[in-house]
Order: sequence, then structure tokens, then C-alpha cells
Amino acid sequence: MNLGIKGKKALITGGSRGLGLASAVSLAKEGVDVAICARDKSDLENAKKTLSKYPVKICTINFDLSDNKKLESLVQETEKQLGSIDILVNNVGGSLGTSSLIENDLEDFQKVMELNTWSAIELTKSILPKMIHSKWGRIINIASIYGREYGGSAPYMAAKAALIAATKHTALDIAKTGVTANCIAPGSIKHTKGSWEKFVLNNSKKDVETFIQNNLPMGKFGFPEAIGDTVSFLASKNASMILGTCLNVDGGQSSNLF
Repeated sequence: MNLGIKGKKALITGGSRGLGLASAVSLAKEGVDVAICARDKSDLENAKKTLSKYPVKICTINFDLSDNKKLESLVQETEKQLGSIDILVNNVGGSLGTSSLIENDLEDFQKVMELNTWSAIELTKSILPKMIHSKWGRIINIASIYGREYGGSAPYMAAKAALIAATKHTALDIAKTGVTANCIAPGSIKHTKGSWEKFVLNNSKKDVETFIQNNLPMGKFGFPEAIGDTVSFLASKNASMILGTCLNVDGGQSSNLF
């Protein structure tokens, strides 16, 4: 299937491993020039090696998205190396070791919101005007099923729910511009250095098997490539009528009816 995005330019945050790298690989396979950013230089180098097999431009940027005041410099560096950004994948996120509203203070909530929500909003605000001017663009935000139902920590749930809501509102605001905005809500996706890999390593085999039996209808954890391919589809010309939605990619894990 020709997704019609060859030659487009994409920026993927948290793109050095896991869901971000899978998204970068999937887009690169479609002929998209890719910029990825991450904090870990070693992970970035490994990701660059993985992406270098594809005949597209690859840009790696060492960047910490928790510092929202410097996000404009990330956009400028991406545009300097690739040109105007057509596809923005806001993937960076995490619970930062938080737990509950009772046990965490407002500063903890703020840190999680900055990482998961404010960075995505600020990058979108920076890039969106040029997308609107060119009458084409794709904003794809990686949320979580825990932004739609109970699970994870209270700050993480709140941050992902806010991201889903902001995406919906933005999508309707720009509905006539040729730019789309959507979310993907992954379930329990296992990958190197990810939270679910840590869960497997830090718990007994019996406890892991019990979790899988009780929560994962497919009998296994999800895999990053499923998220990456969903990103490519939402970025494609074939998804032009998908606007303001949040797609669960969770192997049936979510308990939501709708």
C-alpha cells in the first residue's frame, strides 16, 4: 500500500528506542525523512545505526524535553537539517516514579505534566502554523489507555487524559486546514528499557503470568512495531478523514466499551 508520504519530514520525540524508534523506522520505510530527539546519546547513536539502512535523511538531536523553554531550538535544529516539519509525533512520556494523589505533591504532578503534556502542546503550537500555511500536516500524540481509564499513577493518568483532550480540541479547531491531529493509546507494550520490561524483570514469573492472564486478552505483551505502523497510517493520505480520535492499540486490554 502506498501511504503517499514519501519525501515528507517528521520529528519524533523520544525517538531513540521503544515506540518512538518503531515510529521512526516505520516512517523511514515509507520514504519519510526523520528527525529523532532523546536525552541518551548512546541510544541516539544506536537508533541512527538502525535508521541508516533506509534511503532517507536521518537527523538525531540530543535534547531534554522536560525543559519547555528550549523547545523552539529543537524545532529550529530540525528545520535546519530537514526542512519544514510535516509530521509531528509527540511520543516522549513516563510516570517518573509517581504513584497517587495522596502520596505525590503538586511538584510531582507538574513534572509529569511537563514531560507528557506541556512538551507536546508547546511543540504543536510551534510547528502548527507552518503546517496550516502549507495546507498539510499530521500531529500524532502518543497517549495511553491509562488516559482513558484507571491504571498507572495519578499524575500519569491526568497527563495523558489532558493530552487526549487537548488533541481533540485542537483537531476540531483545525479541521478545515488540511492538518489532522490524533492520539494513539497504547496498552502494555514491552520493549528494551521500557516500564513493562522492568515489570517483567522485577517480578516473579508467576506474578507476570498472572498479570498477563488477567489483563492481556491476546496472552502476551504488545510490541512497538504495532504502534509504529499505526503512526505511519495516521500520517498517511489514507487517514485524511481521521480527525480528533484516539486509537487504542492494546490487544483488547482496555475495558472501555467505546
